[in-house]
Amino acid sequence: MRGHQPVGGGCIADAARLDTDVAPLFIKTHADRGDGMFPAEARGLEALGSRIRTPQVVATGSVEGTAYLLLEWLDLGPVNDTALGEALAELHSEAQPAFGWHEDNFIGAMPQLAGEDDDWARFYGQRRLMPQLDWAAERGLSGRTIDAGRELVDALPAFFSDYRPYPALIHGDMWGANHGALTDGTPVLFDPATYRADREAEIAMTELFGGFAPGFYQAYQAHLPLDDGYRVRKTLYNLYHVLNHFNLFGGGYANRADGMIRQLLAEVR
Repeated sequence: MRGHQPVGGGCIADAARLDTDVAPLFIKTHADRGDGMFPAEARGLEALGSRIRTPQVVATGSVEGTAYLLLEWLDLGPVNDTALGEALAELHSEAQPAFGWHEDNFIGAMPQLAGEDDDWARFYGQRRLMPQLDWAAERGLSGRTIDAGRELVDALPAFFSDYRPYPALIHGDMWGANHGALTDGTPVLFDPATYRADREAEIAMTELFGGFAPGFYQAYQAHLPLDDGYRVRKTLYNLYHVLNHFNLFGGGYANRADGMIRQLLAEVR
């Protein structure tokens, strides 16, 4: 190794560029908690990488209490919004065998539970929303909000009365910091929370924290149009991420989650 340069790694892990005699590499590290976070992330990258560009996994492991994920280093340039929209539509267009994933992985630092199901509403309620609600109850989210959230889970089939999603492979944590582009414009995805889901869940998250550029949505819609009911279900899918952010960070996410739950219940009562 010829050099070690820290780079932004977010709030979950430290990250750095390693300059070696062969090629530069990217390394993420955190204290080894024995939870398998980095191996699960590596397998998610590899699953996505068969269909869209991701950093190639070099190695994962643990040394003296520090877990690491070693990836190829990619020089990134400006994002090509049209290319990203087209690439994500292509990724989502291939139907998968079932909703879910074969192993636990992570959404931020929170577990994202394994399980597979042919029924999307049941999977999303029981393996995505309910665990977040249970953890939120442990972290002090209002009992009134928790009860309303559980009522919403029971009502989930109503949101799919005339819409039948198919299982699509998704990145799962698709916000602006988790994608980029090579210098030739090829889109790149990283830091995934991969599983098979309704593709609307992916597009919903792109709108949660400010949204992507209009060209992204235009390109995606041109290749894979969204159902008219997406505007309502967008809130349903982003509730998962808002609950997750409450469980990670607390604060104002409590009021935001409560408002979203009330809004969604008003749609089905």
